[in-house]
Amino acid sequence: MADRRNRRIEPSFDEPARGAASLGFSVREEDRVVPTRKAPAKRKSSKAKSSRSSRRRSRRGLFGIFARLAYWCFVLAIWGGIAAAGMVVYYGAKMPSATTWSIPERAPNIKIVSVDGQLIANRGMSGGEAVGLKGMSPYIPQAVIAIEDRRFYSHFGIDPIGLARAMVTNVLSGRFSQGGSTLTQQLAKNLFLKPDRTLERKVQEVLLAFWLEHKHTKDQILAMYLNRVYFGSGAYGVEAASRRYFGKGARDVSLPEAALLAGLLKAPSRLSPARDPKAAEQRAQLVLAAMRDEGMISAKELTYAMSAPANRSPSYWTGSENYVADTVMEELPDLIGEVEGDIIVDTTIDLTLQRLAEKSIRQLIDANSKKLDVSQGALVSIDNSGAVRAMVGGYDYSTSQFDRASEARRQPGSAFKPFVYMAALESGRTPDSVRNDAPIRIGKWKPENYGGKYYGKVTLATALAKSLNSVAAQLTMEVGPDAVAEAARRMGIQSDLQNNVTISLGTSEVTPLELTAAYVPFANGGYRPPVHFVRRVTTAKGKVLYENSGGSAPRVIKPEIVGMMNSMMTGTVEVGTARKAAFAWPSAGKTGTSQNSRDAWFVGYTANLTTGVWFGNDDGHPMKKVTGGALPAQAWHEFMVAAHEGVPVAPLPGTWKSKPADAIVDGGSIRKVPSVDVGADPAPLVPANKPPRNVPVADNGGKLAMPSDNGSTASIKRPVPPGDVGGPVKKGKGSIFDLLTGG
Repeated sequence: MADRRNRRIEPSFDEPARGAASLGFSVREEDRVVPTRKAPAKRKSSKAKSSRSSRRRSRRGLFGIFARLAYWCFVLAIWGGIAAAGMVVYYGAKMPSATTWSIPERAPNIKIVSVDGQLIANRGMSGGEAVGLKGMSPYIPQAVIAIEDRRFYSHFGIDPIGLARAMVTNVLSGRFSQGGSTLTQQLAKNLFLKPDRTLERKVQEVLLAFWLEHKHTKDQILAMYLNRVYFGSGAYGVEAASRRYFGKGARDVSLPEAALLAGLLKAPSRLSPARDPKAAEQRAQLVLAAMRDEGMISAKELTYAMSAPANRSPSYWTGSENYVADTVMEELPDLIGEVEGDIIVDTTIDLTLQRLAEKSIRQLIDANSKKLDVSQGALVSIDNSGAVRAMVGGYDYSTSQFDRASEARRQPGSAFKPFVYMAALESGRTPDSVRNDAPIRIGKWKPENYGGKYYGKVTLATALAKSLNSVAAQLTMEVGPDAVAEAARRMGIQSDLQNNVTISLGTSEVTPLELTAAYVPFANGGYRPPVHFVRRVTTAKGKVLYENSGGSAPRVIKPEIVGMMNSMMTGTVEVGTARKAAFAWPSAGKTGTSQNSRDAWFVGYTANLTTGVWFGNDDGHPMKKVTGGALPAQAWHEFMVAAHEGVPVAPLPGTWKSKPADAIVDGGSIRKVPSVDVGADPAPLVPANKPPRNVPVADNGGKLAMPSDNGSTASIKRPVPPGDVGGPVKKGKGSIFDLLTGG
């Protein structure tokens, strides 16, 4: 024992136990704390622990997957942001410097108004003037915001919520059904960019939207948008669209109408009520529902709007005032040059008279189109200052924009005869001069009276009132075709004239506007004023760009001749071919009918207005026995009666009374008209040693000697200016064999 105690035992970690059993350090099975029979429970617990461990490992694995997914999403977001920033920098670098950005000028609008300030038409790319939010119905901006950009007043140029919603909708539907652009983005696109669907354009659109939001208020952005956006059918801006679809300004638009306008923005051409009224109305109902959802309108207003849809204007372009607007647009460049901003054109047109004229033409065509085979008409009315008060260029502007009043050249027939008689009077004849109305032959030409009736010996006054062709031909042979052409040009005819004897029966084509204007000197005492449509042109701020000062109207007929002509043409209305035109005012004029009733005219006047009317067909096919004393005289009568209502009656200028027979210049003798070759110039009929009868000869006293009816020359004062008044004399063109009879 001593040895064992005194013996030091060093610890060893790599040798096997020595003498363990002999020392009594052993454990038997029964000495174990946990009995052997509990072993199965021990195994069960081990399995439970293993299951829990697996679940923990599974949870740790799922969490790891999400963590890794989040991590990579974050990484991708970072790289996506870097890429997006790179694209923004790249495409932004291709744009001009932001310091140079500015809102481009809106396309100029040309507002054309009547003499009393009523709107005739808007012209220009926009088709309507710009109006502020306070100048339009409050329903319009509300409707547009409700359907196009509900968070307009809260976003900063782009709408992330709306963009996300649009993306999800498009992905789920598998097609591009919604857009996420805000009104600011749409304005940016309309102002600066092309409508290309490219990434570059989209990036630039966003940048410009940010700039717009930084530089302008929300109301300014909304106003710019509403004044420039396209509403279909050629209308840009709410003012143009309101007038296009409803015939009124944006200020007067109702709730249903505002909803219709806002609904057009999705697809202006397809949803236009002019093209598809049903689709436009369905879209308008969606807008109304959106306005109700946003609390912009009450349930009562919604019910009313749903039950009372917008009333569409019959046709925006149908009014005859558009013919006037087109003519004004043609004249503007000569008056003010290039249009650089919104302007207002004050015209001479009386819109009340314009509508009376249109109504008169339409009603007669509607009532007689089938019976008389007539499809078109034109009317021009001019006052004594040359101001055009009304002009109708056709039956319906919406179906034909060709202006028959100022552009169509038609044969005037006997409506040209006043210039023949005027030339004869200036050559010494009087209304009491007598000619023999009988069949005559001039070469191969046999001018015949309408209906084949002849009256024998008649005065010139009777011959003009009854529109006798044979007498007009005789007078033309006496004074010469050149004298007739010179008289017509002096009065205002600008079209080419055929300087041959057939000019007496109106074979040279003229427009209704110029023929009517050529009668004005008869109405105002012998003066030829400049014909005009425009009184003044101003900017939107009131700066005067042009003003018609009236100018000088040269005298083109001496007072005595005016008196004689008015006395003669009064007979046309009182006892002649235009009796249907007569009304309470003293009036005068002349009818005209071209061959086979292809054209029917009446140009007449009072001391207040000169009005010309034409009826016919565009293709030139004949009407059914329509003469100038029929439809044209009726239309003239209806228009003039209404136009003179409430105006004090005034006599025609000039006085002339028939003289005793022995005082008549030519003594009442009947001159025999020789037969001549139509193809020859009438000038050789005058002996070479005598001046032609139609050419005035100047004497040393500054007077002009005009051949008289008996062949002698009487020195008279010549108040008549030469034929180049108002421009150079135009030489006639055309074949002399183009022979047509007058009516």
